[in-house]
Amino acid sequence: MNTLPCHRDDDEGYEMPAADALLAGTLALMTGHAESACARHKGLMSKKIVSNLFFLAEHPSLNPHFRRVVLRMHGHWAHLVDPAGPTAALREMAAGDVSLTASTHWH
Repeated sequence: MNTLPCHRDDDEGYEMPAADALLAGTLALMTGHAESACARHKGLMSKKIVSNLFFLAEHPSLNPHFRRVVLRMHGHWAHLVDPAGPTAALREMAAGDVSLTASTHWH
């Protein structure tokens, strides 16, 4: 982890290094996901967890072994969010199953 000291910035909190803050936020989201009964909230939290895990896996201040574990976790969570995978839409288009319309979004 990042070994930079945490400086007290006010009476209520500390300033955290970026990787530590991202990890803490991701763990909080995972806890919220596990405790939530609302499918809509779980879906949104899952997408944010996938995003955070991606950025943690790419974070240069983290140990390469830790980053590899996080990258595997990213794959598992990404599959939970989209079991068909990100290339499913491209496979469907290649097979001619999907027609492009003016409302097709590519982001």
